[in-house]
Amino acid sequence: MKRREFLKLSASIAGTAMVVYLPIGWTPARSAGKWKVGFSQCTTLEPWRVQFNKDIEAEAKKHPEVDLVITDGQDKTEKQVADCENLIVQQINVLLISPKESAGLTGVVEKAIDAKIPVIVLDRNVDTKRITQFIGGDNALIGRAAGEYAVKLLGGPGKAQGNVVEIWGGMGTQPAHDRHDGFHLFTDKEPGIKYLLNNQSGDWKQDQAYNIMTTALRNNEKIDLIYGHNDPMAYGAYLAAKDAGRDKDIKFILGIDGLPDEGVTWVNKGQLTATFLYATPGAEGLRQAVKLLNGEKIEPVITLPTMLIDKNNAPEILKQHGLL
Repeated sequence: MKRREFLKLSASIAGTAMVVYLPIGWTPARSAGKWKVGFSQCTTLEPWRVQFNKDIEAEAKKHPEVDLVITDGQDKTEKQVADCENLIVQQINVLLISPKESAGLTGVVEKAIDAKIPVIVLDRNVDTKRITQFIGGDNALIGRAAGEYAVKLLGGPGKAQGNVVEIWGGMGTQPAHDRHDGFHLFTDKEPGIKYLLNNQSGDWKQDQAYNIMTTALRNNEKIDLIYGHNDPMAYGAYLAAKDAGRDKDIKFILGIDGLPDEGVTWVNKGQLTATFLYATPGAEGLRQAVKLLNGEKIEPVITLPTMLIDKNNAPEILKQHGLL
């Protein structure tokens, strides 16, 4: 396999504070027994979120000084808010949170900070600059990479032609908007590319993307490329096309996540043309919380790397994970 080429990432995330903020009066002094770190996960209904939890749990096992408490928001903002309020009552030392959506979780994050609990936000940001750190991928860069790749597949700059179906993630999440905007920076320059849907959200879920694609197939005789904001939705679209007997006509289906047993496997089988790695911030989040609690310096933003995964490197990635 060729040496993996990780895409260059921006040094900042839009809307993220560029200084490390610590609540007034907070100190990293060890409490009796263990440090208690709370992690508020927004859902475990998505495979990427399941892997996210596995990664943070695996890292926690390396730190016997930490008691990790994980909650599941069950894909409901009000449940995640209640989870965070409960973690505040438990007097955790640090709150890690991956919000379902930004606006609805901002208030409880501010409440934690007012309770002298530093907050590290993972993957999706909140609408306050008082967080201590943000960790996640650069969704705008990944969107741009996907858009550039799509243009190449459809004929190249200035020549690209085709009908594109884009299936959004959650409309209330910044990653979905970043993946959309980044993609369109390239594809909108091509007059030969036409979009067949108007902001159809699959809410990151395979079954909803299947339904969206079924409707798109019924209403459009020619579809050339699918852009799913994550791998499960791209795969759901593929399954819909296969069930309609049109999977051979739609040659290019793109996704984002790059989980070995999902996106990478689907690419290796030829079901997806490509995916882009979107690493979970679970392990890094726990490591940063431990550094903070030890009084070490941390950065305000950590941007995780990404890379293109296609037929050229998918087999090697599967071998590295014992899947081939």
